[in-house]
Amino acid sequence: MNDYNNSMPQAGHRLELIDRERLTVSGVEDVERFDETGIIMSTAAGTLVVTGEDLHIGKLSLDGGELHVDGRIDAVSYEDGGQERQGFFRRLFG
Repeated sequence: MNDYNNSMPQAGHRLELIDRERLTVSGVEDVERFDETGIIMSTAAGTLVVTGEDLHIGKLSLDGGELHVDGRIDAVSYEDGGQERQGFFRRLFG
């Protein structure tokens, strides 16, 4: 049996990506960093990194835990760990 579902946090978290141009994320707890090429956010499932070009936050509701992103989305990934994560963020944002 797959233990993946058992290891997910109980708080709700969901991603919806449409045509690599619109991303909706629920379960957002905080936006740590944002510019036109990347967004780093804390979610109920861990730190989420979105990279792309011409990224814009269309809607942010931390009370509702929802974030809408528009632009060209190249990658969406979860990051774990301390030193490796800092190195990735340093490369991403200089």
